Amino acid sequence: FPEEISNPTLRHVQGTLEVVVNQNVSLSCHSDSGSPPVRYTLFKGNQKVATLNRTDSTPVLFNLTINSASDVGEYKCKAEYRIPSNGKYSKSLNFTLIEPVSKPVLSSPSSQAKKGQNVTLSCLSENGSLPITYIFFRERKRISHPMKMQKKEAAMFFLFINSSSDFGTYKCRAENSFPNNTKYSNSFNFTLAEERSSSQPLLISLGLILLLLTIGFALAIPFFIIPSCKASE
Repeated sequence: FPEEISNPTLRHVQGTLEVVVNQNVSLSCHSDSGSPPVRYTLFKGNQKVATLNRTDSTPVLFNLTINSASDVGEYKCKAEYRIPSNGKYSKSLNFTLIEPVSKPVLSSPSSQAKKGQNVTLSCLSENGSLPITYIFFRERKRISHPMKMQKKEAAMFFLFINSSSDFGTYKCRAENSFPNNTKYSNSFNFTLAEERSSSQPLLISLGLILLLLTIGFALAIPFFIIPSCKASE
């Protein structure tokens, strides 16, 4: 009688379980105990993917291509003899599909600022697998620590406008675990807000007073000129 077969072990041969579209992956399946020949079947969920027979005690290799999001998920393999018997299943492997980040958008509630003012910059990539890491730059110089966002929300950077150099060109960078994919945002510049002179309200007030005096004088002329003319007659 053949030796009782053990639960097989399913392994990803190379790399991590994070995969990208069009990536080739290899899965090995092997039972440590059992008398060859052994039939190995790979499943994705409850759907049979492939079957291989092994006449020796070496692992079998299942080669797959990740063509779309439907190709990721839970995989397991089954080891059994060719004669009717209860096969043994491996533990599951779960692939996850990672998506590259899209070009981030750098923005601020206002594009105008003045010295001594606190301003806010926000950076967001609409697409990309989480987490996404953001870094802010001014004139190609990094001005923030890496900000790893675990949710699909913007990274916020708070800035104090202290000098004219703070009105330079800002950008942000976004990246995730997708290999060789780093994206930079649009450029953003603050413009100097026009500061009203403290003398302007005083000048406006004086102008209104002069206007009212002129109107009052014009209205008062008939009351002085007409009576004096009648008196001279």
